[in-house]
Amino acid sequence: MKVADLTWPEVGALRAVRPVLAVPVGSTEQHGPQLPLSTDTDVAVAIATGVAAVCPAVVVAPALAYGASGEHAGFPGTLSIGQEALELVIVELCRSAADTFEHIVLVNGHGGNVKALGRAVGRLRGESRDVRLYLPRYAGDAHAGRTETSLQLNLSPDRVRIGHAEPGDTRPLAEILPRLRAGGVAAVSANGVLGDPTGATAAEGARLLDLLISQLHDQIRQWWPEPVERIRP
Repeated sequence: MKVADLTWPEVGALRAVRPVLAVPVGSTEQHGPQLPLSTDTDVAVAIATGVAAVCPAVVVAPALAYGASGEHAGFPGTLSIGQEALELVIVELCRSAADTFEHIVLVNGHGGNVKALGRAVGRLRGESRDVRLYLPRYAGDAHAGRTETSLQLNLSPDRVRIGHAEPGDTRPLAEILPRLRAGGVAAVSANGVLGDPTGATAAEGARLLDLLISQLHDQIRQWWPEPVERIRP
């Protein structure tokens, strides 16, 4: 169920069952020569909507498609609002959402957002608002490599320029982190890729998406067992 598809009386009627609002938080940033700028947002939306499909206690908010993407500056198309703005946006958004939704989970799709989202959640919980942060957990390339290319091939293969897929900097993240922090992705990878997208498949992306949906579903059942148990398929 998507909040944006409902009327205000329909949303108001949901309050009686105390649903969980999932807010996808992504970014608009370069993802190499083969992936669309919306990749992080697309993945966050897919995880949130996937959980809503198996857990009727979850409703999905419109995605926040801008994040803290300063590390991708210098690549055309990257649109970043920065750490402070992201934190403030999330705080104000969740303060507003909490008027209707007792439980809120931020579904993050971009690693650069983590610190700002963590600070926002800490502030909101300090105000006695029940807001949680879900961070996908999986092994794979750091950015725009095989992992994200496989996910996007599963979600929207027509938007992947697979013929342009090529390796970027394939060194371990720990090895390149000092240069990455000092000069951003452009300092270590001319094509914006941290990893190797060649060999990515839609089947691999489907398996990974199922894993991430299951992770979030398990987290929601731990955080809020009451609405999940009460609202069953």
